[in-house]
Order: sequence, then C-alpha cells, then structure tokens
Amino acid sequence: MARWNYVIRNAKLSGGEGVDIAIQDGHIAAMAPHLSEVGQEEIDADGQLVTVPLVDAHIHLDTTLTVPGRTSNRSGTLLEGIQRWGEIKSDITVQDVKKRAKEAILWEIAQGTLQIRTHVDICDERFTALYALRELKEEMASVVDLQLVAFPQEGVLCYPHGKELLETALHEGADIVGGIPHYEWTREDGIRELEYVFELAHREGRLIDVHCDETDDPDSRFVETMARLTKIHGWEGRVSASHTTAMHSYNPAYGFKLRRILREAGVSVIVNPLTNVLLQGRFDDFPKRRGMAPIKELDALEIPVALGFDCIMDPWYPLGTGNLLQAAWMALHLGHMSGAEEMNRVFRMATINGRRVFHPGQPSDLALQGPADLVIWDACSPIEALRLLPVPRTVMRQGKIIAQSQAAHRQVYYDDRTVTVDFKPQGHNGV
Repeated sequence: MARWNYVIRNAKLSGGEGVDIAIQDGHIAAMAPHLSEVGQEEIDADGQLVTVPLVDAHIHLDTTLTVPGRTSNRSGTLLEGIQRWGEIKSDITVQDVKKRAKEAILWEIAQGTLQIRTHVDICDERFTALYALRELKEEMASVVDLQLVAFPQEGVLCYPHGKELLETALHEGADIVGGIPHYEWTREDGIRELEYVFELAHREGRLIDVHCDETDDPDSRFVETMARLTKIHGWEGRVSASHTTAMHSYNPAYGFKLRRILREAGVSVIVNPLTNVLLQGRFDDFPKRRGMAPIKELDALEIPVALGFDCIMDPWYPLGTGNLLQAAWMALHLGHMSGAEEMNRVFRMATINGRRVFHPGQPSDLALQGPADLVIWDACSPIEALRLLPVPRTVMRQGKIIAQSQAAHRQVYYDDRTVTVDFKPQGHNGV
C-alpha cells in the first residue's frame, strides 16, 4: 500500500547528492538516497536537478506586455520609458492590468518561478494598478506568491500628495514600502524621502524595497543612507535596495567601505541584469559601463544578492519571457562569476537568496516538513541549468503539479541518418 502522495525518484540536489523525495499533504515528508516506501504517484527525475522554485525579486507587472501594442520607446532610454508609461498610465483599467499581468505570471510559473515581488506604480490617485494586482494576488494564491511594493514612480516629495499616496497604498493592499530617492529634485529631498519611507515602514511594520541609485552617476549614494536608517530603526534583514547601478561607478575605496556598511546593516541588494545592462551606460562614449552592481564583491561578503527580471515587453525593456534563468545567465557574465563555485552561487541568487529576501527568517531551501514547492529541471546541475536555460520538466506547488513540459526534440539529418541533439555532451555530468 502506498505511503506517500508522491515520491520523486533519482533526484539530484544542488550539491550533487542523489536522493528520493517523498511528499505528503503538501510537505516534504522524507529525503534519502533510497526510499523503500512507494508513492501513490511516482516521478522519475532521471538524475536531473531538483531545487526550490525561482524567485523573481523585482518586476513591474502593471507595465508588462504594453509593447508593442500600447506604446514604444524610440530612444530605448530609462527617461523615455518613464515618459511613455506616463502617457498611457491614465488610460489603463483594472481588467487591462489583470489580463496582462496574469499572462506574464503564467509565463513565469511555466519557467519555474513561484514567488514574485512586483513594484506597483502608486502615483495614480485611482490606484488602478494596485487594485488590479491586489485582486490577482488573491485569485492566483494557489499557484504563486505575489508581494506588492508601493512604488512611487514619479517621486514622493516632488510629486503632488506623494506622501499621502504612499501611505494610502499600504492601507489599500500594498505589502511593502517602496521609494525612489534619486528621482527627487535634490539630494536633500532624496534623503528626506528615505527618512519618511523608513518611518512609515517602521510604523506600519512593513518590509522596505527601494529603487535606489538607478543611475550611472557616481555621486548618487542613497544606499548608504538606507544602511544608516536600517540600523537606526533596527530593521536589519527587512530592507532591500533594488538596482543600485551607481555602484558600478563608485571608486574602489568607497565601494570597499560601502559593502561593509551594507553587510553590517543587513541590507539586501536586488539586481536586474537584463534591463539595466540595456538602460545604463547611455551617456558613455567608450568604454560603456556594464549597468549592474558588483555582485561578485557583494556576494563575497555574504551580502544577500537576489535577481529580478524587472520588465517584460514594456517601455523600458521590449523583450523577454520572464525566464529568470536568463537574468541569472546575464548576471553571471556581467559579474565575471564564471568560476565553478561562483556559477553555483549565481544560481543561489535566483533561488535561495531570493527566498530569503521574499520571506526573511523562513526556510530557504528544500527541507523536511517544509512546503513541497519544487522544480525538476531538464539539467543535472545548477551550472548546466545556467548553460542550457531549460524550461522545467515539472513544477510543484504545495505538493501539487502545476506546470509540466517536455524536452524539445531537435533533429539533424545527414548521411541518411537522423541524429537527436540535446546539447548535453555524452558522459558529461554538468558540474
């Protein structure tokens, strides 16, 4: 008689260990090299990698899938993207946002992402996008975790009633306090914005995730203020600085100091390699800067680095399918993290680190009695997953299969023979 709901056979964990995984009532009930008890259903992982799901720690679901149908960005710049979004923002409806966002979420689920933190533009007294995503968060709770960040796209102090809108957004369904200090008119106002953001988050008991220093300007240094305020408010582990692209322009001495401040304050850094490598460096002649915070140096000090896809077919990034492994692949290249252990750590940024940012203090890896949220990849190791960028074989949520795919069959015909190509060298174990 079957003991478990599911048993996944011949799985390989990120560290290379071979295990069977038993699932019962939505939780991982047992993990061992060989489980003798059978499951009501059995899945043969065939030596392929099994991990926790991907975490998209930074995306804008309200703007997604608006290009090319609704708008375009002729210059491809960050500032024109903001302008183009502002031109169509007043015309969006709740149903429009829900339809576009739901499609993007389904794309991400199919590619192994089950936790998504989306920044929602709240510089709109109607709160159209917020209400839409609030509804979608509830409607799709069985298949994905959504966190909504109250994001003041057009500033807090430089936007009419910006403070009131930010606070109201928290009472109308936003989970996390956002900000954008480098968008304020002066550095002093940027600091005042951050002081308000931290005071509000502390008062409301909320996490913080701020668009911070998303510029090539080496004098944009608001992230140091975030670290100081984190310590003042005792908010260690609950604060994320997103983008922080100015870090790639800081002089080495200041960067050295800043990284130690961030570690001491427990501030996480969320990078968005695909969008920022496209948007940053636009004022440079040659050489052009890479547009990403120095993740290798941050990771070396165990500062949590997580990854976001940021934009899917919107005024800032006209491409993309929401496959977070693509963001990890780009981060690996931009960060010069091609050493064997470094590549494994990039994969952790897309999974375990993201979970730590998403739910501070909760288990971040597969664990006994933990939720059976997992992905069976068509790759035998994290490095091979980053090389192949595969669509998952199986995605499970709370012990239920919610997405599946079959490996693509690619065939080459020559010398009257048919050869199947899967890009996996014979005898190669992927590590």
